[in-house]
Amino acid sequence: MHAGGPVLLSLMGLLFWNTALRAADPLHKEIDRLILARAGGQKPGALTDDAEFLRRVTLDLAGRIPTREETRAFLQDTSPSKRAGLVDRLLNGADYPRRMQELFHVMLMERLGDHADWTQYLQTSFAKNKPWDQLVREMLRGRANDEASKGAPFFLSKRLENYGQNPVDHPALARDIGRLFLGIDLRCAQCHDHLFIKDYKQRDFQGLFAFVENAALKSGPTPEVMEKPTTRKLGFQSVFRKQPMETGPRVPGFAEIEVPVFKKGEEYRVPPNPKTRTPGELRFSPLAKLSETLPVPQNDLFNRNIVNRLWFVMMGRGLVHPLDLHHKGNPPSHPELLDGLAREFVAHKYDIKWLLRELALSDTYQRSSILLPGQEKRAPETFLTALEKPLSAEQMLWSMLEATGEKERVVAASKSGGKNAPLEQARQRFLKAFSGPVREAEEEFSPSLKGVLFLENDALLLGWLTPRTGNLLDRLTKLSDDRVAEELYLCVLTRLPTTEEQQEVESYLKKKAAHRTTALQHLAWALLASTEFCLNH
Repeated sequence: MHAGGPVLLSLMGLLFWNTALRAADPLHKEIDRLILARAGGQKPGALTDDAEFLRRVTLDLAGRIPTREETRAFLQDTSPSKRAGLVDRLLNGADYPRRMQELFHVMLMERLGDHADWTQYLQTSFAKNKPWDQLVREMLRGRANDEASKGAPFFLSKRLENYGQNPVDHPALARDIGRLFLGIDLRCAQCHDHLFIKDYKQRDFQGLFAFVENAALKSGPTPEVMEKPTTRKLGFQSVFRKQPMETGPRVPGFAEIEVPVFKKGEEYRVPPNPKTRTPGELRFSPLAKLSETLPVPQNDLFNRNIVNRLWFVMMGRGLVHPLDLHHKGNPPSHPELLDGLAREFVAHKYDIKWLLRELALSDTYQRSSILLPGQEKRAPETFLTALEKPLSAEQMLWSMLEATGEKERVVAASKSGGKNAPLEQARQRFLKAFSGPVREAEEEFSPSLKGVLFLENDALLLGWLTPRTGNLLDRLTKLSDDRVAEELYLCVLTRLPTTEEQQEVESYLKKKAAHRTTALQHLAWALLASTEFCLNH
């Protein structure tokens, strides 16, 4: 490891954190203290009311809005510890593994594609609360160790596909490993040192590229990667200097891995078998070395990247933003906090559930997104007011199913699975309407024409607003006009209506008495299509 690299940074950070840390306080209290310490005298916003908190944390940890029963129960609960109790129920609930599977699938695959084994691998891993470093080791190894991890190689294998006559894009794979696991986008350092970011060197990119240059997709129904023997260092040169250079596989900030020399025919511990298409077992596997050397406690880039991404998930913006541009010219908004979160995450053995709990319990997370009269809007990087977050396509699907009262019916009709299952059909429609472009991070609220047209015209969605035994519209048709608004707002927006909204609903229904069912459908649709519903606030 180079002097001045991750070890020195870790030691410096440790000294600072030991000075700053108040051992008696849990992490969520330290988060609030460090956020306020950098506020420059600005006062933080008020805490959320119960309805706002309930909706926000349920979307973040369960991937859906609360049920009407959950909403009524939480609003009526007078226990002072009910928020902590809710966080624990959500983290240990049945929806949490699915939410994490959907979240990390979008984060890591960026809409490149799906695979059933990958979906199962992620969901099972989060159900078991598998540590993050173990997850990454399994993803980067490229070959499953057992039945439970057979979907892990999909992260690599999907990126090793070739499209049409185009060759496999190994440089893009190296770039994605840097971006998604280290928080550094080395795309512009492939052919020369980065022109604008001094920290990003061509040698960093080429060192990562050396791990994957000989990786190839192994054909078969299960995601798996094979490797050609690596027999020498990787040669490269800058397009500007034309000076030949070379490197072995190397994680940025760490020492280069020596490439061993074998006699011809001795590269394999177990030779490949052409008859069974078994790739064989190499004596020197760069992917194995990558999986062993990248996700380690000494790797500050690895540690900071994941806590920054989890902070983004909960707070709506990274401490370093954009998420994949960690460098000296783009310092974190709260450097002591980022270092401390990384260090505590490592100390807790990369426990994602633990860190999400601490973030959710902080006042910083529980700030309201509503500004009080006369209160000035704060810069987003201060985290003094909650930031609005777009719902993902998956959150939109589950939340609309919950709001319309159609979830139970659709899930029950889809137990057999398959492409024609109602839930899968709905998922594909929502992905087409609301997901972002392939290979682009979904970080901002970006309303689109396709989303608007979907909300206005999709027959499946509009069908959920048809009265059916027990669903939202069925219940609304059986209520008197003065009770409609409360049921509607609790089910769709997770809050009670204001006096003005109550009066507007009653007035509208009175005017449309001759076509009451249609009027109820229009009211429900208007709330589902509203910005308030489509944002986590």
